[in-house]
Amino acid sequence: MTDRLSLVFSALADPTRRDIVARLTEGDATVSELAQPYDVSVQAISKHLKVLGDAGLVTRGRQAQTRPVHLEAEVFDLMTAWIERYRRQAEERYQRLDAVLAAMQETDDKPDRGAAS
Repeated sequence: MTDRLSLVFSALADPTRRDIVARLTEGDATVSELAQPYDVSVQAISKHLKVLGDAGLVTRGRQAQTRPVHLEAEVFDLMTAWIERYRRQAEERYQRLDAVLAAMQETDDKPDRGAAS
């Protein structure tokens, strides 16, 4: 079974799905509303929404006769935690590299004591 984080990143690998997610940050929308800016069928958008739903990024509600699509923002917490862990590790590596480079610079800046005057 694929882990949830892999499903989320896989779902977001497609630019149309990323755009759908971006549009849903502004509020819930129906499948027809989501399909409007694209030159694809409502069925194609529904397939994209299924992938997003399987990854836990969106859910479908029920309001009267419509089924608005809702963005599940807490999934972004999972992604953010994963990204932040590796960002911190990279930052620590850069800080160690900066310290090594600073020490090397200090060594280069010191006058050679064995040089003839």
